[in-house]
Amino acid sequence: MSTSDFTLTRRRAGMALGALALGAMGGLRAQPQWPTKSVRIINPFPVGGGPDGTSRILSEKLGRLWNQPVVVENRPGGNGFIAIDAFKRGATDGTDIIQLDNVHIAAYPSLFKKLPYDVAQDFNVVLPLFRTFFFVCVANDSPYKTVGDLIAAAKARPGQLNYGSWSVGNPVHLGSALLESLTGTKMEHIIFKETSQLYTSVANGELAFALGSSGTAGPLARSGKLRFLAVMAPHRLKGYEDVPTIAESGGPADAIVTGWNALAVSPKTPAEVVAKLRQDVTKVLHDPDIQPKYQTFGYESYFPTEAEFKQFMLDESKRFGDVIRRAQLSL
Repeated sequence: MSTSDFTLTRRRAGMALGALALGAMGGLRAQPQWPTKSVRIINPFPVGGGPDGTSRILSEKLGRLWNQPVVVENRPGGNGFIAIDAFKRGATDGTDIIQLDNVHIAAYPSLFKKLPYDVAQDFNVVLPLFRTFFFVCVANDSPYKTVGDLIAAAKARPGQLNYGSWSVGNPVHLGSALLESLTGTKMEHIIFKETSQLYTSVANGELAFALGSSGTAGPLARSGKLRFLAVMAPHRLKGYEDVPTIAESGGPADAIVTGWNALAVSPKTPAEVVAKLRQDVTKVLHDPDIQPKYQTFGYESYFPTEAEFKQFMLDESKRFGDVIRRAQLSL
């Protein structure tokens, strides 16, 4: 081969390699940014409630950010199992998201003998959407002025004081059972079909107490029909600085009860999509107008690291599991 032929061959090879490189770069640039189609948030809660409201606020902002429709699909009932079944049969590319309550993740695995899902195998829990702390609520004219008073009455009359919630195994029920367990008391659990009936019964004195959030019990408290004895939190809450913590009110310091929701996708979702979802939802939740809207429901966003949230879920599972076993609850 002559020198000129060798030079020409080398030049052609270089051009071919360059074309391949440019083609690869062009392919990367042409890679569509997720999501390339509409996204569905499957919600196990009824339309109009706090959890539904938060997902709709989120969906509106994510839709603008992604330039794709983000639709909230409500599938209430059946302890959330209807929504979970729809999610399990849905897309595995991250475009089907489910909003889970804390009991779905941390309590039901200990409560139900046969659960139609496995938390580890069916969900990749991405991040928390909001949390709320619960207040100990009594009638405004209740004789109990502190949680200490309530505990003393429960000890003096075992099984006679009652409290309420809307089902077996919800955060309000399990939080009340936690209070029983930590104080060595025995009280009667009354189940109501609707939360409005529950808190009206507290205000009327039909129930000794119930746990409630600022979203569920706050309206009756603000109207002077309910009184908050304490908040089951390690610190006083913003906007309720006059309400003592459970420890300050004579109750056990470790009687901390939170309600929280989280967003999850299929475990088959690509890691880069999970990372983008976490990043974009976190960005939206930091929008300055989000918190005032969430606070109307009594919720607050919080931003643990991925490792912190995993540990938190493990701790919550242990806490709920211990309460369920001590109370011998089973469904």
